Amino acid sequence: MNPRNQNKPPVAEVPPRSPSNKKETVNEISVDKRRKIGVEKMVGQANNGRTRQAFSVVNVGQDLATTVDSASNGRSDCGGIEFTKEDVEALLNEKMKGKQKLDFKGKCEQMMEYIKKLRLCIKWFQELDEGHLLEQEKLRNMLESADRKCTEIEVQMKNKEEELNAIIVELRRDYAILQDKFTKEESEKLAAVDSLRKEKESRVAVERLKDSLSDELGKVQQEQFSANQKIVSLNDMYKRLQEYNTSLQQYNSKLQTELATANETLKRVEKEKAAIVENLSTLRGHYNSLQDQLTLSRASQNEVVKQKEVLVNEVGCLRGELQQVRDDRDRQLSQVQALTDDLIKYQERSGKSFVELDNLTIKSTALEETCSSQREQIQILQHKLAAANEKLQMADFSVLETRTEFEEQKKVVQDLQHRLADADFQIIEGEKLRKKLHNTILELKGNIRVFCRVRPLLPDDCASTEMTVFSYPTSTEALGRGVDLTQSGQKHHFMFDKVFTHEASQQDVFVEISQLVQSALDGYKVCIFAYGQTGSGKTYTMMGKPEALEQKGLIPRSLEQIFQTSQSLLAQGWKYKMQASMLEIYNETIRDLLSTNRSVGPDNGLGGKQYAIKHDANGNTYVSDLTIVDVCSFKEVSSLLHQAAQSRSVGKTQMNEQSSRSHFVFTLRISGVNESTEQQVQGILNLIDLAGSERLSKSGSTGDRLKETQAINKSLSSLSDVIFSLAKKEDHVPFRNSKLTYLLQPCLGGDSKTLMFVNISPDPSSVGESLCSLRFAARVNACEIGIPRRQTNMRSSDSRLSYG
Repeated sequence: MNPRNQNKPPVAEVPPRSPSNKKETVNEISVDKRRKIGVEKMVGQANNGRTRQAFSVVNVGQDLATTVDSASNGRSDCGGIEFTKEDVEALLNEKMKGKQKLDFKGKCEQMMEYIKKLRLCIKWFQELDEGHLLEQEKLRNMLESADRKCTEIEVQMKNKEEELNAIIVELRRDYAILQDKFTKEESEKLAAVDSLRKEKESRVAVERLKDSLSDELGKVQQEQFSANQKIVSLNDMYKRLQEYNTSLQQYNSKLQTELATANETLKRVEKEKAAIVENLSTLRGHYNSLQDQLTLSRASQNEVVKQKEVLVNEVGCLRGELQQVRDDRDRQLSQVQALTDDLIKYQERSGKSFVELDNLTIKSTALEETCSSQREQIQILQHKLAAANEKLQMADFSVLETRTEFEEQKKVVQDLQHRLADADFQIIEGEKLRKKLHNTILELKGNIRVFCRVRPLLPDDCASTEMTVFSYPTSTEALGRGVDLTQSGQKHHFMFDKVFTHEASQQDVFVEISQLVQSALDGYKVCIFAYGQTGSGKTYTMMGKPEALEQKGLIPRSLEQIFQTSQSLLAQGWKYKMQASMLEIYNETIRDLLSTNRSVGPDNGLGGKQYAIKHDANGNTYVSDLTIVDVCSFKEVSSLLHQAAQSRSVGKTQMNEQSSRSHFVFTLRISGVNESTEQQVQGILNLIDLAGSERLSKSGSTGDRLKETQAINKSLSSLSDVIFSLAKKEDHVPFRNSKLTYLLQPCLGGDSKTLMFVNISPDPSSVGESLCSLRFAARVNACEIGIPRRQTNMRSSDSRLSYG
């Protein structure tokens, strides 16, 4: 296992266990006791002198190494060992000392053993963290499902409430229609009474005529004249009765039509009632809204009862009136019979009067049928009222069930919320400990980390499928860290902290550096730069294609992570302020890529502005007169990156259509304040895309391109000189030979966390350049720099931006 590969998350094959359950079995108890005894021995011997301390450190390291080897046969590297908070504190507070002052080998061995123990502890905490994350995700899913179920029940109850309101409105409309019908029938009955009264008056006139006939029996002509008048009046009366009979027939047909419509409505209501009865068994919802609906339904029920009482009273009145009509009819029949006896001698001339009396009889029969139909309608309304009462009783029963289920769901939701809050607290505590362990390992390492990335073959490359330049060893030690280059039949082997093959995606690369980017928020100086020949994929690795989500490079992904993490830390009391700047070094001249008034001169600077690199006593670097922009979101930084990309110097060569002709430097200064703990941090993130190294004979550069290539090769040559001097630990390191090395002085020789990407082209025609790049990267990986320090002091903001 490589001590430099710190950012790759371990594969948690064994399910994580809670710290509260770590002593449930006898085996776990014995392992925990052995580990605690070893740690106590180590701490006790550390107080008994330098010799005994070194001996105890070696013994404890050997015991832990033996434990790690035995645990590696299982499914997880740390499945058999667990740690307590006291063990972790003791491990972090342990101090490493060599046997002798110049015993670097002994120190290195002790350092390796200590790093192994720290890795073992970190893996155990990562597995525990994954378990907490899985439990939190499960709780969130359960909470979301409960919310969705409650929402669905609310929607169903609202729909059912609308259906019940529609039914109530329809019933009220039916009652109003029936009331109008009763009103019309009452008016028609009054008209019939008036007609009967007129008939009575005509009969009185007939009696008076009879008296006049008895007085004037001798006067035939006068009697004939009066009889003719009576016949005329009877004819008029017959016409009026015939018209009234016609209107009654029309009213009868209208009543029959309305009766058929009422029957259809009743059938539809019965069908809807059956559907409502089936749907009410599944109703679930809020108790308050359903209680309001029940209140309205009961009020409407009271109104229906009152209307029923009014209708019963009206029916009683109608029955009394009908009895009076029948009595009047009987009296009229007797009177008609008397008139018939008196007018026997006039039957030949008044035969139509008898037909008129028959019509009156038919009219009375029709009135009786109308009354019977009204009684049937009253019975139908009574059935509807009984059905409505049953429906209200079932609604009351469903309300009780719904309320009980709602209370149960409410208790479950509260329990899930409490469990989610506990899981969030545990995650926050685990994250604090993870940061502490991660930064402890990186501080102990002290070397520049080097990642190697081989880009895929492009259609323009002249490689064939039979010729493979690169291969990747599969041994346990070199897996994921080794790369072999074959040149003229000779194989060259290289080892780095991480090797990405041509199949690695942008996301795979970013995962390995995400923890390093996180260190910038924790208050450290971080520098990541890409090195390689022209066309090897440096700009793609650093910038990628921001418009494509999966092809975004390290710079946009790192900025997204920083802004997202800073927002999530607001809950812990952290507030961050960020400043960005972008420059390029073109032909040993600094250019401000964010300047709004860029000139076209050779130095690309405004009059009076001097872009000078300066270092202060604290090891920070800044560039005078450089444009510094306050940024608050990733969108603002993305706009600045697009502006800088438009201003950067690019050109066409024989090796690349869009070749970067300058060194691009992006700097983000981060200042954080925790209001609750009064802690202040200041971190710096430098992301650098170097220009491509190339040979003049291969690039075919002439004129301005020749001058650019010479300047690029000179600055990269100066970078090589600096690396060689650092590797040999010379007293003088030539940082001032170029502006690039002078700008990177705190990253290469200071207290910064530095990572270099060496980008390699798989094209067989570039095998020479690839071998030079790999050898240079190997020398960089062997360099030792200072231990990174966390900056916790907040300085006043000015127009300077550090690059250290």
